[in-house]
Amino acid sequence: MTYQPTHLSGYRILWILVMFDLPTDTKLQRKAATDFRNFLLDEGFERSQFSVYARFVNGKEAFQTRVNRIERHLPEKGDIQILNFTDRQYRDIVHFADQGRLCAKKNPKQLALF
Repeated sequence: MTYQPTHLSGYRILWILVMFDLPTDTKLQRKAATDFRNFLLDEGFERSQFSVYARFVNGKEAFQTRVNRIERHLPEKGDIQILNFTDRQYRDIVHFADQGRLCAKKNPKQLALF
């Protein structure tokens, strides 16, 4: 049997973007919002902005698995949106910070498995 390396296609690798607006009026709501943020970090997401987190996955099945896990950890109140787009689309994101254009992030060369 011959070993064939797996090629990670820029069209197969997907990025998940989780955007949310959670209420923080009460102590219980603030705790729920913090717990949700910590859950996303524990799931391998990286913070892009305060309420925007991103991570990559290898394919639609892995994307759906992540969506299912997020759904099981939703806070009681709030608005959460989950988007997906290909690695090729992700690399074309234009990012400005402090009135300057930032270079595009380098995408991982390999998929990390945990």
